[in-house]
Amino acid sequence: MKKIPSILLVDDDETTNYISKLIINRAELTDELLIALNGKEAIDLLKAKCAATKAEGVNRVPCLILLDINMPVMDGFKFLDTLQTIEGFSTKSVVIAVLTTSLDPRDIERVKQFGVNEFISKPLTKESLELLVERHFN
Repeated sequence: MKKIPSILLVDDDETTNYISKLIINRAELTDELLIALNGKEAIDLLKAKCAATKAEGVNRVPCLILLDINMPVMDGFKFLDTLQTIEGFSTKSVVIAVLTTSLDPRDIERVKQFGVNEFISKPLTKESLELLVERHFN
């Protein structure tokens, strides 16, 4: 499987994060796995990564974002909306996959408006991760 430079996992559930981290690390998919517990933490992290990219001239922005929808502080919808305002961030160079227990058609339609076209049911599995990587990074 192709190695991805950096992955950002955005989820407030510690157990889900633990399982996802194990699966990603066992797949030896990335050298850098970043974890944010809500959308605001993720936005702050991405702003810092975009600033570092601009300063260093080397892309520091994660190539893959695994995003939960239902979180406190800032949910996935607000995260996707705020993402559009980050200077130096382009959704064209990042794959965003919604990792969720909610496959409500309204939620799916709402995130599609932000350019998200991948939906993975929790928990993340080796198979769903491999399929995602094959689809977008090979």
